[in-house]
Amino acid sequence: MTVAWLGIGANLGDARQTLKDAVVCLAQQHTLSVVAKSSLYRTAPIDAGGDDYYNCVVKIETCLDVHALLGLCQRVEHHFGRERPFRNAPRTLDIDILLYGALRIDEPDLIVPHPRMTGRAFALVPLVEIDPELVIPGLGPASAFLTAVADQRIEKVKPMCQCLGIASTPDVPPPDNCR
Repeated sequence: MTVAWLGIGANLGDARQTLKDAVVCLAQQHTLSVVAKSSLYRTAPIDAGGDDYYNCVVKIETCLDVHALLGLCQRVEHHFGRERPFRNAPRTLDIDILLYGALRIDEPDLIVPHPRMTGRAFALVPLVEIDPELVIPGLGPASAFLTAVADQRIEKVKPMCQCLGIASTPDVPPPDNCR
């Protein structure tokens, strides 16, 4: 099994729900296991227009080789209505392979570690949340790049119940909309 890290984002439709559903979809695949998931973050688009993005990162273990994992990610994106009309277009779902074990790959259709992850708060902040000691192969500690993205707006999204100010207790279950 190989440990890989996937960046997931969306800014069209109910992007927040799409991310939750995409993580569930990935977790249902028999070829991988989701072993950790970051908080959900809201970020401003970078080099693009449109609404804010919702983003998270998942850490997975997989028996797929990196190209098969890329294919799976693209099939999941397609399932959620992903279209690619132009570079950095708004999207219903985007799943990027940020890291795949200790591999470094530079091919026309795949670059790992993801070539822009060290310049993107929406990738670095969730990565470091899950693993503060994470090392990006060939580049060094992920946390070392955080100061370079400190000017990018990124907000941790509170879970639904916290947003509504609702607390659940053992006697009172959370409301149906609290997932």
